[in-house]
Amino acid sequence: MVQLTRILRMACGNQNAANFLNEGKKIVGVALNYMDVVKARNVPVPSEPLVFLKPTSSYLQEGQPIVLPKVFTKVAYEVELGVVIGKHCKNVSKADAMSYVAGYCLALDLTAQCNLGAARAAGHPWTLGKGFDTSTPVSSFIPSDQVKDPHNLPLWLTVNGVVKQKGCTADLIFKVPDIISYVSKYMTLEPNDLILTGTPNGSDVFKSGDVIECGMAELAKLTFQVCGE
Repeated sequence: MVQLTRILRMACGNQNAANFLNEGKKIVGVALNYMDVVKARNVPVPSEPLVFLKPTSSYLQEGQPIVLPKVFTKVAYEVELGVVIGKHCKNVSKADAMSYVAGYCLALDLTAQCNLGAARAAGHPWTLGKGFDTSTPVSSFIPSDQVKDPHNLPLWLTVNGVVKQKGCTADLIFKVPDIISYVSKYMTLEPNDLILTGTPNGSDVFKSGDVIECGMAELAKLTFQVCGE
């Protein structure tokens, strides 16, 4: 009976993907995954995805403000393509990986640079600098059949009307199948889990009172007010 229940859940996983924000169990992020970022920072190209986790309590929907925690002095924006998993995914090949994708979303991966810089230098986890409340603003769910090519999506972000980030998912170092296959070797990806695929060059600090707008092709656009805690 347990096995039958699991099979049914796997088969029906895609049906609830539109509610990933409430049903997902984890957020998997990938750092340093755009070639323009590697070139701008003059660092080696990663040989494998640089993976971190964020709690689902960091999700934020449009209409709610981004709240900057008072413990942080420098928080930066990062606009990203989000990938929503549609069914249980473990040890999948790159060739099969896209069949586990239910859809996509536009996302921001807000990062406390003041915390993350110190954590990196000390070899400590990134959890606090990546996982604070409101650090993962997301759009509504975009079904996979509405996205012709996830690896050819323009991304942009403005702060107070000034363009700060402009890139394209064609510049991803590790493509969506690469990431799914790699992560699934170490942990099971479950229905409604979200993968943040990385951000193009231009990430920088923003402050209370700013207005952040971002978009992904003609598929999604978001606007967020920023306030202090």
